[in-house]
Amino acid sequence: MNTRAFRRSAVALAAFSATALVLAGCAGGGSDEGSGDEDGEVTLTLATFNNFGYTDELLQEYMDANPNVKIVHNKAAESGDARANYFQKLGKEGLADIEAVEIDWFAEAMQYSDLLAEVPDSAKGRWLDWKEAGATDGDGRLVGFGTDIGPQAICYRADLFEAAGLASTPDDVAALFDGDWNNFFDVADQYKAATGKPMIDAANSVLQGIVNQMEYTYTEPDGTVIATSNPEIEDAYNLVVERAIPNAAYSGQWSDDWNASMANGEFATMLCPGWMLGIISGNAPDVTGWEVADVFPNGGANWGGSYLTVPANGKNVDAALALADWLTAPEQQAKTFVNAGQFPSAIEAQADPAVTDSTNEFFNNAPTGQIFAERSEAITVTPYKDANYFKYHDALQNAVNRVFDGTEDQTTSWNTWVTEVEAF
Repeated sequence: MNTRAFRRSAVALAAFSATALVLAGCAGGGSDEGSGDEDGEVTLTLATFNNFGYTDELLQEYMDANPNVKIVHNKAAESGDARANYFQKLGKEGLADIEAVEIDWFAEAMQYSDLLAEVPDSAKGRWLDWKEAGATDGDGRLVGFGTDIGPQAICYRADLFEAAGLASTPDDVAALFDGDWNNFFDVADQYKAATGKPMIDAANSVLQGIVNQMEYTYTEPDGTVIATSNPEIEDAYNLVVERAIPNAAYSGQWSDDWNASMANGEFATMLCPGWMLGIISGNAPDVTGWEVADVFPNGGANWGGSYLTVPANGKNVDAALALADWLTAPEQQAKTFVNAGQFPSAIEAQADPAVTDSTNEFFNNAPTGQIFAERSEAITVTPYKDANYFKYHDALQNAVNRVFDGTEDQTTSWNTWVTEVEAF
């Protein structure tokens, strides 16, 4: 796909924190029968994960404009926790009024689109075509409010690169990593030789980056399963095992140790979609060495991006739709980019000066608006994902985990994955 066409048309639950904000009315719509108390107050629950940029201050704006609504914001530690809860309770009871869904398992959720409320007609057309199409079911019902997309750059510790004798300014680092994945690993080898430490945060983050550059990964649109016969997938697995694992501090992300390592210097680089900026700054607030380079191995890739969904059997569907609409409007998407690096999926927000002129103080005032706009332009492929994508990819990540942990060798772990896929 042409990159400019893509930009145009394509342009905790363990450890959760709860933020309760009393908001001053219900925007549009009003509450459903039985959802409010005798004073007309409506309580809305909003469930997200990681960092969507929905700060107390942002939700306070909704309070100022909308009386009689109370919002309780629950944040899961990572999307896997949110997924487990979502599919356990969807169509039953216990979900929030608004539930965030990550793109890797959104196709799975679309199997149950009849259990989700439809996005108002007034909101349709605000998002990139491919973002909106991904949330439209076979009956033409749009059931997800697009939040962000995840064009990737490279975040790195300039101080650690300098100490290793490597280029350290963003422009020079971009030149250093300009090339294919083998070039990326060559740099990682140099870093390890100089420091004795791994350059890469997690082997599976590299697997994610490589897989995100494939058009077809585990299945094809006609339903054909190609997971174990796809040479691109096998090559990606072998490359990660042979070159990423020796240069990675961890097998996977999101552990407590991984979080802490953003501050303690155990690794020096992270493949970095915009939404990762808030995670890094949140885990390493006192570190001054983090920078962003406008580059990505082998071109560009999109990692992540989410939707807000409203369960149709919720007690406050109308009020929840109104809040989800507001949170994903261009004005708010520009603010969440500033808050947490969530690069907008709303077309109008991408052109907002708050985005295009944005800099990030934590990352040495990096021009993040320009960087991630460039990274978005570099994306030429978004993988086809059906309802089974998540389980195939999760199983392949587990294969990498087994090699990293030493429980199975490279060939045995691949064969274990093949057996698992055949049993799905």
